[in-house]
Amino acid sequence: MRGARILAAATALAVAMALSACGDSDPLATGGSCSGDGLTVGSANFPESETIAEVYAEVLRANGFSVDTKLGIGSREAYLPALRKCAISVIPEYTGNLLQYLDKNATATSAADVNSALGKALGSDLAIGTPAPGEDSDAVVVTRATAQRWNLSTIADLAAHSAEVKFGAPAEFQERAGGLPGLKKNYNLDVAAGNFVPITDGGGPATVRALVEGQVTAADIFTTSPAIPQNDLVVLHDPKHNFPPQNVVPLLNASKKSDKALAALNAVSAQLTTAELIKLNEAVSGTGKTEPKAAAAAWVAAKGLNKPVG
Repeated sequence: MRGARILAAATALAVAMALSACGDSDPLATGGSCSGDGLTVGSANFPESETIAEVYAEVLRANGFSVDTKLGIGSREAYLPALRKCAISVIPEYTGNLLQYLDKNATATSAADVNSALGKALGSDLAIGTPAPGEDSDAVVVTRATAQRWNLSTIADLAAHSAEVKFGAPAEFQERAGGLPGLKKNYNLDVAAGNFVPITDGGGPATVRALVEGQVTAADIFTTSPAIPQNDLVVLHDPKHNFPPQNVVPLLNASKKSDKALAALNAVSAQLTTAELIKLNEAVSGTGKTEPKAAAAAWVAAKGLNKPVG
């Protein structure tokens, strides 16, 4: 589902680049330097990625690196080639989606298996740091009232109420392996075609509103959405890993990997729980509308990462 969101961002980026063709050229059109100690931190084109990239940049600077940023690049189709040619040096990624992109035949489902398979799929030109405990994955979400009325804890608990469930999600959720087919296969949650409500905002405000107002009974919402705590929503547990783990992980050009850089990036990972991701997203996308750079600087200082690691 995140892939669709990033693809849309990539399309918008391509249009913007075309419109600016007579001005600045594409900063990723030429490769960067794969030698030297300087690092360029990139991001995909959505707020969470930009904020984590700013966190990486802050911490790397605190550890003595000369750091530039190139944010809002777009999809993996854009930023992985940029990473391979050193136009950027490091970018925040998500373990499950990165594995599926690099290895279309990957079948790993648990976090440990995904991390193991990812290490093998990277090849010689890419490297990762330690995955963070925090992840941003698809989830089946219900209201607190629904969870209490039906005594729901896991997705399997929802299966007994299949006939009553109206499910809100992007249209592609009907066909994706991790969407309705996966929920039926893994949990016997069988949502009738007439009870599926396509909502195009990728788990955003329209989806949340439909859930809170009772237009749908359950919805596909990302686990780090600030709307979950803001609306006291309940994420149903996924013990069979219908949705692959999506732990945040720093992805580097292998030539830019060093013990010093990994120590700094891994120090971020150690502090980056799902709860902390939600806090960062609330700061940037909540009512305060803090800029990613400012939110990142505040978080880095609060976690004591604004000085050299070790």
